[in-house]
Amino acid sequence: MKTNELLNKIQGLQTLESIKSTFNINRTRAVYLVHRLRKKGYIKTKYDSNKKRIYYISKANALGGTSYIDMLNKYSPVKLSSSEVYRIYGRPPSIEETLVYAIKTKSLRYILAGLSLFRKIKNWNELYRLAKQEDIFREMGALYDLALIKVRKIRRMSKRFRNKAMPKRNDRYLYIIDKLKSDDYSKIEERWKVYLPFNKKDLEDYK
Repeated sequence: MKTNELLNKIQGLQTLESIKSTFNINRTRAVYLVHRLRKKGYIKTKYDSNKKRIYYISKANALGGTSYIDMLNKYSPVKLSSSEVYRIYGRPPSIEETLVYAIKTKSLRYILAGLSLFRKIKNWNELYRLAKQEDIFREMGALYDLALIKVRKIRRMSKRFRNKAMPKRNDRYLYIIDKLKSDDYSKIEERWKVYLPFNKKDLEDYK
């Protein structure tokens, strides 16, 4: 099978089991296909919460550089698959940039993956600058408080950020994702006047 044909059939997130199933082959043959694609630079390997290997297979991997998806997949138990080819060269995107990107996508899965980045935030001044630039102060604050419930070892939000982000008396409620509200996290929603798009069952990947 030619490489392009192989890529087109299994591009995205795969395991050895899914590759075996796709091609109806045994484990030895599946390992060979993975080895073949890895040699050409098309595979990046991640591990899930059970230490199981997850292969992210994409033509874009061979181009080098680092994408926001790479960063999210590196730090989050929620793994993403994307045809996105935009990559940053010369340096990986910062954690702060990546978190803002995830929120701005307005994608449930991207934002869910982004919750894990709060435990990696070190430069609150930079996050403040980016959140102000994108006008997502309150959304960031609400998601931070949600992450505190589910994500371990989160650093404390800076007082400056929290004070600036808190809603004023006459502020209207904001949606992170249009028309989505939480049934389980109403206290956080009231605190920030921001509707959260997640319920408890949506956060099961964060054990």
